[in-house]
Amino acid sequence: MSTRALPRSGSVVLGREDDADVCVPDASVSRRHATLHLGPPLRIEDLGSSNGTRVRTRHSSAATERLIDVGKGAPARNAAVELSPGDVIYLGAARVILRQKGGERDARKDVIVKDSAMRAVYELAERVARGPINILLLGETGVGKEVLAESIHRASPRAQRPLLRLSCVALSESLLESELFGHERGAFTGAVRAKPGLLETAEGGTVFLDEIGELPLSIQAKLLRVIEERKVMRVGGLTPTKIDVRFISATHRNLEAEVSRGAFRQDLYFRLNGVTLTIPPLRERPGEVAALAQLFAERTAKELFPSEASAGTVPISPAALVGLQRHSWPGNIRELRNVI
Repeated sequence: MSTRALPRSGSVVLGREDDADVCVPDASVSRRHATLHLGPPLRIEDLGSSNGTRVRTRHSSAATERLIDVGKGAPARNAAVELSPGDVIYLGAARVILRQKGGERDARKDVIVKDSAMRAVYELAERVARGPINILLLGETGVGKEVLAESIHRASPRAQRPLLRLSCVALSESLLESELFGHERGAFTGAVRAKPGLLETAEGGTVFLDEIGELPLSIQAKLLRVIEERKVMRVGGLTPTKIDVRFISATHRNLEAEVSRGAFRQDLYFRLNGVTLTIPPLRERPGEVAALAQLFAERTAKELFPSEASAGTVPISPAALVGLQRHSWPGNIRELRNVI
């Protein structure tokens, strides 16, 4: 793996030929494969490559990784796809990862831990992060399970490798299988080229499976085999590929109850549940409401008014804070963020 610094603005050509701005020496990459427009906004545009350009991008604030086909063959007008730091670009079979200099946005600033129960959760999370054991995060919808998963990944020896997220409830069973395990060319209608799955893409890193309780039983059986054998078989494949990933799973469901009623495999539950961390709902930690509200207000102001120096200071009136702290927040932090 090699690293290449990019200019602050303009455009760079990615391709196999030596005089490309960023040379990607892979047989599946065209001589002039794609153009990376450094913006803002940051965009990728296919230049009529033979094997196409795809982007694995995190959509908005959801914990879902999307694969977007930028194109192949004749270049199409206005076919550029907007990117963000952390997105993965596939040039044919070659992989290019965009990283922001000095690391991505410091997610630690987004973590508000004032409640004693939350401090205990994060202290335990920091300890278990250093080992290889799989972790199960429990809590109501919107309590901050994804933020905790990011914190665990940053504190782990895998911090410099990918953290890839997949929402088990966002995709159909067939798409979920393809996203997790990948597929070979011709494995099904529309599979015009081979595609590595999430488990292969996250090699050496962490896979965050959000809403694991919604995983269909057929996919549960295949995931169990992957965890036990540390090998993944693509859909339509004949030879498994070795993988090295750590699993962090999250759910709002009571998985023990799901096991009892036959909706979740007990053996998979034991494999994923190396350590369980339970995040309390926001109504049980009212002392964090004011700090979270301030964080969301300042972040929103900076996004709406990026050129104004005063956008980083957004006062919230005492009366408003009292009203926020009195609310029960059934939607937890997600609801508070939307309200602000």
